[in-house]
Amino acid sequence: MSPSEHTQLLILGAGPAGLAAGLYAARADLAPIILTGPELGGQVSITYIVENYPGFPEGVEGPELVKRFQAQAEKFGARVVLDTALAVDFSQRPFRIQTTKTEYTAESVIIATGATAKQLHVPGEEELIGMGVSYCATCDGHFFKGMDIMVVGGGDSALEEALFLTRYANSVTIVHRRDSLRAGPLLQKRARAHPKIRFIMDTIVTEILGEDMVEGVRLQHVPSGETREHPIAGVFIFIGYHPNTEIFAGQIQLDERGYIQVDKHMHTNVDGVFAAGEVADSRYRQVITSAGMGAAAAMEAIHFLENRAKLP
Repeated sequence: MSPSEHTQLLILGAGPAGLAAGLYAARADLAPIILTGPELGGQVSITYIVENYPGFPEGVEGPELVKRFQAQAEKFGARVVLDTALAVDFSQRPFRIQTTKTEYTAESVIIATGATAKQLHVPGEEELIGMGVSYCATCDGHFFKGMDIMVVGGGDSALEEALFLTRYANSVTIVHRRDSLRAGPLLQKRARAHPKIRFIMDTIVTEILGEDMVEGVRLQHVPSGETREHPIAGVFIFIGYHPNTEIFAGQIQLDERGYIQVDKHMHTNVDGVFAAGEVADSRYRQVITSAGMGAAAAMEAIHFLENRAKLP
């Protein structure tokens, strides 16, 4: 049987939302426990450099920003634990959370498990993340000034990000596996009218080429099966995000895409369970917005616990 531990506040996830929540809760003397999940820092931990987080005019490497978030939360009494939640039970109080090592009971929970960008799962993709392979135009577009880059995808996000990237890139080639785009008509019209954007349809990326940096891709025309190499300096992949909410199905309310539904105060439909960051945010997906949501969730958890303590 796993050892058990009780806490006033358990935070699931140690990205910007989870660590910001931990900081605020720790300053309120809640001594929160933060479970890292599979990767401390979440997506920002694999971001080469973050240039749009306030207070770092020269930019800061993603892992360094995570390190600072963690150090500040721990300074005030948060405890970061390298462990992953496997199952939760929000039907009883205290809440029960089973991890790989321990069973936790908690009076309140903040879910900050994030979302994972869907990958192509082709050779070279994993190896070149941060070296020309990106899943965030806002984060990395600045590094491709004057370069020729590629966007993979055909939905609203792909075209929105492609249009954003035109402010930096020399050219943006959109590659889509079908013969028609899924994006809305207005976005399609804007993208097709832009002089920097061109399209390669009915085509998939089968390999990302390069040693230390992206140098090109191998493309395959779907109807004919013909392949060719296409030189490119960067590949931005926008084929969707997958919220990390599998273990919460049936426990709290999710939307049709699997994101946790919260109100404007980060409350879920279960009293005492809050959510913050990309697990509940399918729109912005930025370090600063996730951190803000985490701070708000912690403040709400503090109020929740204070009110419970006043009950007879």
